Amino acid sequence: MLAEVITDAYNSLVKTSDFNELKAIVAQLAQAQQRTEQRMEELAQAQQRTEQHMNMLAMRMDELAQEMKLFARGLTQVRADLGGLSRSVGYALENEAYRMLPAFLLRQHNLQVIDRLVRTEIAGEEINIFGKVRRNGQELLIVGETKLQLDERRSNRQEESETLAQLARKVQVVRQSHPGLEIVPLIITHFARPSFIRYAAEQGVIVVQSFEW
Repeated sequence: MLAEVITDAYNSLVKTSDFNELKAIVAQLAQAQQRTEQRMEELAQAQQRTEQHMNMLAMRMDELAQEMKLFARGLTQVRADLGGLSRSVGYALENEAYRMLPAFLLRQHNLQVIDRLVRTEIAGEEINIFGKVRRNGQELLIVGETKLQLDERRSNRQEESETLAQLARKVQVVRQSHPGLEIVPLIITHFARPSFIRYAAEQGVIVVQSFEW
């Protein structure tokens, strides 16, 4: 009986081998925890670097936004300057036309200018070339539009149609303010493609190129 009690007590005791095995497991867990903590530290550092990078990126984006604003302002100014230059060149063409058209119209189209050609505004519509002419004793009106260039390689059919539509609108305004007078529509330009000249002629519009006078 005593022997059985001693045997049971012995079996209940943790064996040395089991204890050593437990120690090994604890050591492995400690190493795993250490690796986990190290990995967490690496992730924290990586996150910090990412946040720094994102902050730098945000600053750069702000800088780019400011640069884009400056660029947009500069582009607006360039467009304004180009628009002013275009208007200046357009006015120069008109001023040349006022001097040269009378002789040209008489020579090429039997149209004698009665009053000097002017730039004017009728019913809120700007008329680039306006004046009275006479042909075979009949008094008529000249209504002209200036375009620096009408080149198919730089303007499409739609733009050409818009030019003629703009002129037609001005002719209509003049016709309403001067009923009973025939109107001669014309376009003054430095250069126009032959196809546009033919197209305009089909609409009853005279195209005059500056080198012709």
